[in-house]
Amino acid sequence: MAEHLHFVWEYNDRDREFWNEHFESRLPHSIIDAHIHLDRAEFHYEEMTEEMRRQYWVSEVNSPLTAEELDYADRLVYPGREVQHLVFGFPSLELDVDRSNDYVSVQATKRHWPALTMLIPQWTPERLEQELAKPNIIGVKPYYALIGRSPETRDEYLEANIFDFMPHPLLEVLNEKKAWVTLHVPKAGRLPDPSNISQIKELRRRYPDIILVIAHIGRCYSKEHAVEGISQLADDEGLYFDSSAVINPQAHTAALELIGPDRLIYGSDNPIFYMRGRRQIEGLKYINRTSYPFYFNKVREPEEVEKNYTLMMYEDIKSVLSACDSCGCGDAANIEKIFHGTAQRLITRAMDGKFA
Repeated sequence: MAEHLHFVWEYNDRDREFWNEHFESRLPHSIIDAHIHLDRAEFHYEEMTEEMRRQYWVSEVNSPLTAEELDYADRLVYPGREVQHLVFGFPSLELDVDRSNDYVSVQATKRHWPALTMLIPQWTPERLEQELAKPNIIGVKPYYALIGRSPETRDEYLEANIFDFMPHPLLEVLNEKKAWVTLHVPKAGRLPDPSNISQIKELRRRYPDIILVIAHIGRCYSKEHAVEGISQLADDEGLYFDSSAVINPQAHTAALELIGPDRLIYGSDNPIFYMRGRRQIEGLKYINRTSYPFYFNKVREPEEVEKNYTLMMYEDIKSVLSACDSCGCGDAANIEKIFHGTAQRLITRAMDGKFA
């Protein structure tokens, strides 16, 4: 039996079988998903058009995820589990950031979830302090696209430096508040770009009380990027990485071999990875396969392959567990750290800083 999940996706018997085979006996009873985007269509200045969707594959598969829809999806995708989220809005100036940040705080408070506010780099320190004072806000979600709005491309500021969208006066506030920062690194070269490495090291040196979590393992979707980037930061035991959207057991294995299970935090990057399909890695690039006829999905796999697709968030969880097994850290205690324990410890630390 299939149940509507989100956007065009369904949850079906294949997904139930996949959960029971790979996750039911292994995932902890309590799970924290530390990378979730909440959104509402009315926050967006313009309605998504087909032309806009075709500019970038994420735009094609993405659709606003409300808190109520997330509650419903949790029941389906995490059966029998208690799920908590670290939530934030969709980081784009194509929407009303103020309304989005308010919505995230209100919905997180209702559900006793921690949340991050989207950080606008032009804010004054006083404005940031006001945002951090909102209920259940424990930190910020900076993003290079929040520097300025470009109707032509989402990557207008891809080559920005980290301190361009996290300026030092705001970092001083975040450090004083001992806040959580989930950082999506810039640059076409991803985490290994020399400027990323040097600025992350500078950030950690100058602002040691910030809880710094590097999103998507630094956008290291290949093993090569993961090894090159993480190896230069592995000796900083106070630096953390979230697993969201990587979907490559080799990249997860590289991360675990370099930093261990204590510094890897589970995140789904939903609603994007409710998508049904799988990811293939070719060199340093990835190809997303899905059974839905999106514009980007020009080369389809055979029907007998597509019928066995499950949710890509499940493929990502499976790749994390496979990497744990490959690294000899697949016992229940280490899996609990990745999917709950470390995030809970850091959330508690951020809450203590908020109310210090």
